[in-house]
Amino acid sequence: MTEVYWLEQTEADVPANNDWLSEREATRLDSLRFAKRRRDWRLGRWTAKLALATYRNLSGDSQSLRDVEIRPAPSGAPEVFLTGQPADVAISLSHRDGIAICAVAPSSVALGCDLELVEIRSDCFIADYFAAEEKEFVARACAGDRSRLLALLWSGKESALKALREGLRLDTRSVVVSLDDVERCRAEGGARRSADSILTAPLPEASRWLPFHVRCTSDQVFHGWWQNTENIVRTLVAAPPPVPPMLLEVPAHSANPSGRKLT
Repeated sequence: MTEVYWLEQTEADVPANNDWLSEREATRLDSLRFAKRRRDWRLGRWTAKLALATYRNLSGDSQSLRDVEIRPAPSGAPEVFLTGQPADVAISLSHRDGIAICAVAPSSVALGCDLELVEIRSDCFIADYFAAEEKEFVARACAGDRSRLLALLWSGKESALKALREGLRLDTRSVVVSLDDVERCRAEGGARRSADSILTAPLPEASRWLPFHVRCTSDQVFHGWWQNTENIVRTLVAAPPPVPPMLLEVPAHSANPSGRKLT
C-alpha cells in the first residue's frame, strides 16, 4: 500500500508578501490580470510549497519555499522542482472558494485529489456528466442528501482525471465512481445500504476517511479515500492503492508572516 499525505490551507493562511515565490513564479503571478485568479493561484502555490517543505523536512522559511517550485507539465499537471531540478515526488492540487488542498506521494505514484463544496446541482448536470451506474446511485439517495452525494461523485471523478493527467479533456463518463462500503455490503448479501446511510453518519464517522474506487474505460482502477466535513467533500485517489491519507503536521517554525497558526 502507498503512503499519501495531504495539507489544506485557506486564503487567510497565505502571507501578504510574495518573497516565498521563485522568480519564475513571481513573473507568472504578475501576468495574471484578474484578482480572483491571482488569489486562487497564490493559495494553490502556498499550499503546495508548504506541503512539500513539510514532506521533505525543509526548514519552511521564505528561502526554502522559494527553492520549491511548481511548474505545469505539458499536460497541465503540476510538477515539482527543487533548486531548479526535478524532484522525486508527485503532487496534486485543488482549490475552491478560498480553500486549497495538496496531496503528496512518491514520484512513482499516479495521484489525484479534489475538494468540492456541497451545493445544489441541476438534473442537466447529472445527465451530461455522470455514467448510468452513477445516475442510478443518485436516484436511490434521499432528497436531503442528494447534493452531498453528487459532490462526492464529482470530486472522485476529478481526482481520477487528475491521476490520469488528463483533467476535463476526457469525457467525465469514462471514469465511474463507486463507494466501497455499498459494494461490499451487496457482495456479502447483507441488507441493502443506501447512499444516504453512509453520507448521514454521525460526525466522528463522517469526518474520517472512507474508501471508494474509480473504474476507467481503459480498465484501469484507482483506489481512493473520501472525507466529508460540514459542507466540504475531499477525495484522493492513487495507484498503487493508498493507505488512508495522513495529514502533514506543519512545524511551528515554518514561514508564517501572518502570525496565524498553520494547520
